[in-house]
Amino acid sequence: MMIKMRQVNLPQLLPFLANPRHPMEQYDQIGARLDRLPLARFHYRIFGIISFSLLLTGFLSYSGNVVLAKLVSNGWSNNFLNAAFTSALMFGYFIGSLTGGFIGDYFGRRRAFRINLLIVGIAATGAAFVPDMYWLIFFRFLMGTGMGALIMVGYASFTEFIPATVRGKWSARLSFVGNWSPMLSAAIGVVVIAFFSWRIMFLLGGIGILLAWFLSGKYFIESPRWLAGKGQIAGAESQLREVEQQIEREKSIRLPPLTLNQSNSKVKVIKGTFWLLFKGEMLRRTLVAITVLIAMNISLYTITVWIPTIFVNSGIDVDKSILMTAVIMIGAPVGIFIAALIIDHFPRRLFGSALLIIIAVLGYIYSIQTTEWAILIYGLVMIFFLYMYVCFASAVYIPELWPTHLRLRGSGFVNAVGRIVAVFTPYGVAALLTHYGSITVFMVLGVMLVLCALVLSIFGIETRKVSLEEISEVN
Repeated sequence: MMIKMRQVNLPQLLPFLANPRHPMEQYDQIGARLDRLPLARFHYRIFGIISFSLLLTGFLSYSGNVVLAKLVSNGWSNNFLNAAFTSALMFGYFIGSLTGGFIGDYFGRRRAFRINLLIVGIAATGAAFVPDMYWLIFFRFLMGTGMGALIMVGYASFTEFIPATVRGKWSARLSFVGNWSPMLSAAIGVVVIAFFSWRIMFLLGGIGILLAWFLSGKYFIESPRWLAGKGQIAGAESQLREVEQQIEREKSIRLPPLTLNQSNSKVKVIKGTFWLLFKGEMLRRTLVAITVLIAMNISLYTITVWIPTIFVNSGIDVDKSILMTAVIMIGAPVGIFIAALIIDHFPRRLFGSALLIIIAVLGYIYSIQTTEWAILIYGLVMIFFLYMYVCFASAVYIPELWPTHLRLRGSGFVNAVGRIVAVFTPYGVAALLTHYGSITVFMVLGVMLVLCALVLSIFGIETRKVSLEEISEVN
């Protein structure tokens, strides 16, 4: 196919953008204009609002683990109610992942983001004033519903604002900020629960989320890509032109003319329903995305959740196992930080597949170690690579895979499937650990990860530094 290059000045572009007879060409140029923008305060504000929201979402999620111990000790809860509390959160995550996708694709990224911030903020604040455990479980479900949607909407929306050349790096940085929440909740929980009340944990999270809701009203604009994809060209043009003018004033520059690559063939405009995810080329992407998230969830929940138990079963006392787990988990933020530095330097399929194979090999090596120092070293390295993959899967690759009109529904559906896998994984691990031991657990995990790596490397699509409009072209 012959490619022609031509220069188009912005004043010449505006009438073209207003012409309703060319929706896909308008949509393509909105994306191209977003991709040519230099990083500026506009991008940093979007990054700050979403990362702050993800940090607080994680804080509320992990605070539940700290709070439950206190609730059992003061007679508020028992093992049955604890299980209901945990299940309510996971069920909420599942519902939120599905519903958030539909809201975001039909009503807009901004509206979906703000609605779910409000749900989480109100639910968390309400949880601070509940009279009994049953009301707390109810508000935990509402929190989970909002958080499940918020995480997915946040990552997916972010990809539509950031230029393609640095999209992977900045999406990984988003994940880096969000994954400090376990340490944040643990550190604050030690002080707050010991000297004040467990209710303060939910109140702090709720107030923080409501602050993010207020800030999002001022600085989180609707995605011009979504507006253009919905045929709201005037709205997309207005939003984008305001951003361009802000950046030109901020950096004292004149944005260069837009370079357009136009092929001889027309790009097909696809406007469809949720069921397009299961047809033709989109089915391939859906299955690859599910595979990527299955690999993430089975490895994440097998390794991180069961490490202390495996230590104890290996003869290491409980106190030492907790300390060793804490040391090993240092690899998590370090892995995400390194991923942010290098992820845009390697093809996505190669990067993800290589990480899965490395985790599979390290998992087996880790499982056969008998000395404490070897367990610590191999465990630390394994967690380092595991969280590089978590960053790749959840923050970078999955949000990139979908056409704009299906991005949130696609991300939401595959994340919901991932949540289901997360629910059943512990039972499989428990059965293997009980009957066959920890080495078998990691051997089975390794085989599954290698199979997932093969699926990703063979059937995955390449998205590194590719515009979202090119990714959206589905044959």
